[in-house]
Amino acid sequence: MGSIPTTAAMADSATKPELYILSDFHPEAVKYAQKSFDCILYGDPRTENWHSHATAILIKDYYITEDDLASAPMLRVIGKQGVGLDKIDVEACKRHNVKVCNTPGVNASAVAEMALCLALTVAREVAQMVIRQRIQGEAIRKETVAGMLLSKKIIGVVGMGHIGQAIAQMFVGGLQAEIIAFDPYFHDNESSWNTIPYKRVKTLPELLEVADVVTLHVPLTPTTKDMIAAPQLKQMKKTAILINTARGGIVNEEDLADALEQGEIWGAGFDCHCEEPPTLAKYERLWKCPRFVGTPHIAAATDETQIATINGATDGILQFLRENKK
Repeated sequence: MGSIPTTAAMADSATKPELYILSDFHPEAVKYAQKSFDCILYGDPRTENWHSHATAILIKDYYITEDDLASAPMLRVIGKQGVGLDKIDVEACKRHNVKVCNTPGVNASAVAEMALCLALTVAREVAQMVIRQRIQGEAIRKETVAGMLLSKKIIGVVGMGHIGQAIAQMFVGGLQAEIIAFDPYFHDNESSWNTIPYKRVKTLPELLEVADVVTLHVPLTPTTKDMIAAPQLKQMKKTAILINTARGGIVNEEDLADALEQGEIWGAGFDCHCEEPPTLAKYERLWKCPRFVGTPHIAAATDETQIATINGATDGILQFLRENKK
């Protein structure tokens, strides 16, 4: 038999605001949320009726639409793990006076590490070596392998936010790279870039024409959808590597497959795809390209990052409710 809640425990629960947890989060992050909230946990049948009861929800890969908001009259705040808001109708949230709390910057180091990892994996053809040895059983003679050196190369950073800044710092500090950056929305007086030597260009083609690695760190919006397609791929060096740890849809995947098959660029490393999780049925053509490496959106998939980003969203919810008591 389960234990009967004590009067003190019930009173403590009654003094905490309710939080509906609609995604499967790290146990430590759930414990953190339970310190401040009376949590209705992921998997609890009550979460199916959150629209009728929730004032606050905590989500990860969960779509929030106009219809959701219209049917959730009590909802006041959404906590979103991570930075991306492409699955949330942000404009509808504004119309319904629902606050969205995401966590920009918290996962910057983890995503930047993944971008660097993918760039090196593609440049040194690591994935090919693993397949040839482990899957095909080949004894590879080292003189038959010729990868690409990334030290002191030109790195084109598209998007100068927290993650763009972090990857620039890693390339400069670890590989003595030369940084070229493009971001039409970034303000030059932002102090986060003050310690990084870089050149800023005014147009994307200026970056694409000279960069040895092009790494994308922008949100998916109508403006950035297919930002990199056939015309842009043709502007890149034939020895260039394209990295996407941002969002699927920023790169036109069919055009990328064409470019790789035709040798228009050296290779590509993607942690984000239009279809997630990526499947062989959808991505067989890209996956057959020897210098394409794809991972299933795992850049932030470390325990430390998962806990920090969820806790950050939880803190945002709590701060909003405290500052906007009814």
